[in-house]
Amino acid sequence: MQPADSAWLALERPENPMTITVMMRADGLTAPRMREFLRVYWMAWERFRYRPVRRTSAWYWEADPVFDLKHHLDVVLDRFTPEQLQDWVSARLNQPLTLYRPRWKFWLAPRAEGGAVLLLRMHHCYADGLSLLGLFSSLCPASPQQHPAIYGAPEVPELGRWAEAARVWLDRLVAGEQASMSVAGTGEPGAGQGSQYHHAVRLLEKTAQQGLKLVNEVSEFLAEAEDTPSDLKQELLGRRCCRWSSPLPLERFRSVAKATNVTINDVLLSCVAAAVRTRLGLTEAELDDATLHAAVPVDIRTRLPEELQPEPGMLGNYFGTVFVPLPVDGESALERLFRIKHETRRLKKSWQPGIAWGLAASASLIPEPWRGPVAEVFYRKASAVVSNVPGTPEPRYIAGCRITEQMFWVPQAGSIGLGVSIISYAGQVQFGVVADEAVLSDPEAFLEDCLSELDEYAAFAGDRGAR
Repeated sequence: MQPADSAWLALERPENPMTITVMMRADGLTAPRMREFLRVYWMAWERFRYRPVRRTSAWYWEADPVFDLKHHLDVVLDRFTPEQLQDWVSARLNQPLTLYRPRWKFWLAPRAEGGAVLLLRMHHCYADGLSLLGLFSSLCPASPQQHPAIYGAPEVPELGRWAEAARVWLDRLVAGEQASMSVAGTGEPGAGQGSQYHHAVRLLEKTAQQGLKLVNEVSEFLAEAEDTPSDLKQELLGRRCCRWSSPLPLERFRSVAKATNVTINDVLLSCVAAAVRTRLGLTEAELDDATLHAAVPVDIRTRLPEELQPEPGMLGNYFGTVFVPLPVDGESALERLFRIKHETRRLKKSWQPGIAWGLAASASLIPEPWRGPVAEVFYRKASAVVSNVPGTPEPRYIAGCRITEQMFWVPQAGSIGLGVSIISYAGQVQFGVVADEAVLSDPEAFLEDCLSELDEYAAFAGDRGAR
């Protein structure tokens, strides 16, 4: 198993399982349709027949010798109201996945009010959010008459490919430098040695600069201040509750982002900053000196060397993390928004996502007694995980049934007990929150506060548009 995948098994804690949860509403989706969809299309990814097992000091993918699809799909015939559905999904979030089978499972509630509900829980070691998004994008076409054209992938050992690709990349780098030095040595007689010398000096200077930058980036990452103790940093109980908003027009976010020259992700983070501000249990004076970060996943696929980039449709974990300071001391919505914009621009130019990915991937290689303290170096630096996933701009169909809503909830590693997610789909946006009961007892009110902050930006954007 790749270290970046096995890391999520190594970092898991009983009170904070590393599972991704996805929910869809699909008009008319029935149990026979769903079983056939899983049998033909979902199982084309061989990894879903495998379970993670630990042997000596490493994790491996092992085929389930008694795999049966019936163990991975439960059909629930209750007629859930919207309120009952939120409680039911929360209960599934607290239900552990079976350890001796592949760690993923679907639930289908075909009779729920408002349309059939499909829920998926999957351990993070199988895939990250973008991998799952790509998987569903390939399996859910834009027409009910259309069938997926390309799908599935065999499960092959990747460590050898990565080691070979890294060796080829290094050999190419060395060969390129040698060729460059050879070219630098041509020209006037007697000038070759001097040119080679000067080129070698420049190469050493460049290498030293890159090395110093890496050391500086790692030092800044490790030296980042830990979050101020607050009500969001309580000892976790292991009981989680989730909620989600009604769909909102994506244009609301776009108009705010355009009027203020920020990104949609900046708007999301500022909404979270406003909502957590009143839930920290800190006085106004303490807020002025408070440090609070959100751990934000960042895709690093395109930052990897070409030989190491995953193939389209390949499952796995290819994201780093940036720790964005949340301006909880900000007095106005616009102040919070622009301060977040400044921080996200700074972090986008840094090496922090790649460094975080590399450090997280090494978790499974660290002896278990040291793993907890090392992991806490990460997770003491954040009080929430905030993730933004862009879905398809057009409606999609699963098993021939139109998907009307999509939602997901992020896992929170270590001692982090709050996760906020936002997903766009077919011109709509939905907020989601999942929280341990110890750090947040009112996730529904938290969502309302996020949306209230959005209303303030929308009013500003409307004023600017009127001018």
